[in-house]
Amino acid sequence: MLPVGRYPPEVLPSPPTYAAALRDAITVATRGVGSPQLAAATEALIARYRSVAPAGPPILDSPARVAAYAAYRMPATHAALARVLQTVAKTGVEPTSHVDLGGGTGAAAWAAAEAFATLETITVLDQADEALRLGRQLVESAPADVLRRARFTRAVAGSWPQQAADLVTVSYVLSELDAGQLARLVADAMAMGQVVVVVEPGTPDGYERILLVRNAIRDAGWQLLGPCPHADDCPLSAGDWCHFAARVNRSAEHRRIKGGELSYEDEKFSWIAGARPGTVVAQASAGRILRHPLKRKGFVEFQVCRPDGTAGREVVSKKQGARYRDARDADWGDVLP
Repeated sequence: MLPVGRYPPEVLPSPPTYAAALRDAITVATRGVGSPQLAAATEALIARYRSVAPAGPPILDSPARVAAYAAYRMPATHAALARVLQTVAKTGVEPTSHVDLGGGTGAAAWAAAEAFATLETITVLDQADEALRLGRQLVESAPADVLRRARFTRAVAGSWPQQAADLVTVSYVLSELDAGQLARLVADAMAMGQVVVVVEPGTPDGYERILLVRNAIRDAGWQLLGPCPHADDCPLSAGDWCHFAARVNRSAEHRRIKGGELSYEDEKFSWIAGARPGTVVAQASAGRILRHPLKRKGFVEFQVCRPDGTAGREVVSKKQGARYRDARDADWGDVLP
C-alpha cells in the first residue's frame, strides 16, 4: 500500500474514519449545552459569518458559542480542509510538523492528521480560551496518536510564538481581519512554514481574499501547489470565482441546529497552497476541473483551469479510450485526466 502523501492522481486513500469520529466527539462534548442556548448562539454565529466586515471582539467568547460553532460549523470546516490537504498530499509533501494559526477547536488539526501519516507534532494557536479548551476535549478520543497529543496553545495574532513548521494552515480566519492584519498574518504564516495552506469560504469575497494570499505567495517566489496549475494571473472573467465543494454528512444534532432535513450538505470553499523555494514537490502537469463535469452520451465536458494560464471548455470523448474512462470518474476539483 502506498504511504499517505505519495498518491499519484489515479490512486485515492481509503475512506477516512476521521469525519465520523469528529462528529461523535462533538456530540459528546456539546451534550451539556441546552437547546435554547445552542440555538441562540448559532444564530449569532450565522449573523457574524454572513458579514464580511472585520470582526470586533472574538466571536468564540463563551462555552455556548464554542459549542454552537463545533456543532454548526466544525464538520463543514473539517470536510473542506480534509479535501484540500489530501490534494496537497498528492504533490509529495510529507510534513512532520503542523501549526494551525487561528485554529480554534482544531478542525485543521483533524484534517492534517488524516492527510499526512508523516506528522509527528500538531500545534493549534488561537486567542479564544474556550475554543482551545473544547479542542483539547475533542481530540481525547481522536483516531490518531499524533492528534491526541496535539497542543492547543493561547496566542494572539501578531504575537505568534516563533515556531517553524513543515506545514502551516490558516482557515476561515481572514474575513475577521482588515487589510493590514491579513497581510501580517500571511507574512507570519510564510515566515513559519515550508508549506502554507489557506482556506476561505467559497464566495466571491472569500476568493478575493484568496487572491491576495496567492499574490503574496507568488511575489515571494514560492511555488503554487494548488489549486492553480500555473502562476499567471487568474484567467477567470469578472463575476466568476474559483471555488470547490466538499460533501458533509450531517448528524441528527447538526440537522436540528441548522433546521435542515437532508442528511448531507455541500461546503463551498476556496483555497491556495504554496511551497517555499527549495521544497521538493510535484509540478502541475494538467488542468484543474472548476465545475461539476457535464456527462453526456459518448463524451464528458469540463470547465478547466489550464497549466498555460488559460481557462475554458475541455471535452473528452469516448474515442479517447482510457482517458474517457478516467474522465467519467473525475469530479469538480480534481485534476483533469
